[in-house]
Amino acid sequence: MTIKGSCACGSVRFAIEGTPSGLGTCHCSRCRKLGSSSIIFIKREQFSLLEGEGHIETIQPRAPYTYTRSFCRSCGTALGEPLSPDKSFPINAQCLDSDPGIAHSFHEFSEDRPVWDAPLDILRDIHSTPGEPIQ
Repeated sequence: MTIKGSCACGSVRFAIEGTPSGLGTCHCSRCRKLGSSSIIFIKREQFSLLEGEGHIETIQPRAPYTYTRSFCRSCGTALGEPLSPDKSFPINAQCLDSDPGIAHSFHEFSEDRPVWDAPLDILRDIHSTPGEPIQ
């Protein structure tokens, strides 16, 4: 199975071979602010950057954070850590163009989740009935 992914403008494109090791949500303020709180974890050997390395900008962490975060310098899409030298690293799940083949399986830093962020199971889908006004 090949999972394709890209930034919003298409300057950065990548492929992931096989199933990611996890899909979850990080609720820390840094991930939320960088727009990459839904993440998949993959192994280095699964990942191929197809194009756009020159478009990737990396933000170095400040304590207490340890992970870098990258984004497309052309459109600003958060990417996760596509240039990481680590054996396993996160990629922004919102960048996936195809199904990763796994379901959401974890939350981390849940204690940092803002009070306005209601659990998804209690929210209604505002697009479930086409044409119905949002109330």
